[in-house]
Amino acid sequence: MKNELSVADVTSQLRRLGVRPGGVLLVHTSFRAVRPVERGPLGLIEALRAALGPEGTLVMPSWSDRDDEPFDALVTPSAHDLGVLPQTFWRLPGVVRSDHFHAFAALGPQARFITSDPLPLPPHIPASPVGRVHDLDGQVLLLGVGHDANTTLHLAEVVAGVPYRTPSYCTVLENGRRKRIDYGENNHCCSRFALADDWLRARGLQLEGQVGHAHARLAKSRDVVSVTVEHLSTDRLLFLHPVGAGCGECEEARQTVETLDAAGAGSLTRNIG
Repeated sequence: MKNELSVADVTSQLRRLGVRPGGVLLVHTSFRAVRPVERGPLGLIEALRAALGPEGTLVMPSWSDRDDEPFDALVTPSAHDLGVLPQTFWRLPGVVRSDHFHAFAALGPQARFITSDPLPLPPHIPASPVGRVHDLDGQVLLLGVGHDANTTLHLAEVVAGVPYRTPSYCTVLENGRRKRIDYGENNHCCSRFALADDWLRARGLQLEGQVGHAHARLAKSRDVVSVTVEHLSTDRLLFLHPVGAGCGECEEARQTVETLDAAGAGSLTRNIG
């Protein structure tokens, strides 16, 4: 049985890893991998906040998986597969949550800036919470999860102009009536996002260590995007499994390429420095 770690222990681990006091930190996590921690998910959130300090801003995914229901930031649960930590976080006093289906939640001085953009379509364009973390030179912490959970890589895809968009939709309220919004999303199985490990490690841009009982990866959002865009510039389909590999999600994405190349996927991007 694993020993329970105190909030102070986890705070020290985060600081040793390289979490910047006063910075912006976007966290993707599996609490199951991190536990046991004193006070459970609340204890881990307390440690993250302590490592950032009062001038830091903590950010977590908080989107819905209820495509057919209008999103309400005050009551709509976060998607089940995000886990207990994001579900706990957005309900805390002072946390600001995006007012749209592709929501993130944030706490700290930059929270409103990060969450204030309207519904981003596709979800991780520069004018989105992930894009705003990048704008603020924030860090990305993968805690007990790999790069397959790293939404900043979807931002990099958009910036690089990847030529695939699979059909997605969400439901909004317009003049008191439900309205379905259809859009294309740069979506696929994401398992090849693991390539980012080698890219970032090779340049010394990814810090790694133990936080709680989990393996943690920490990198600057801008480094993740710049290195990934560089690799995608040589092969925009690099994150998709090869034809015949048996991955239905990647095959679906490939089938949209010809249509989007003709329409110009680059129209959805802007330069990012």
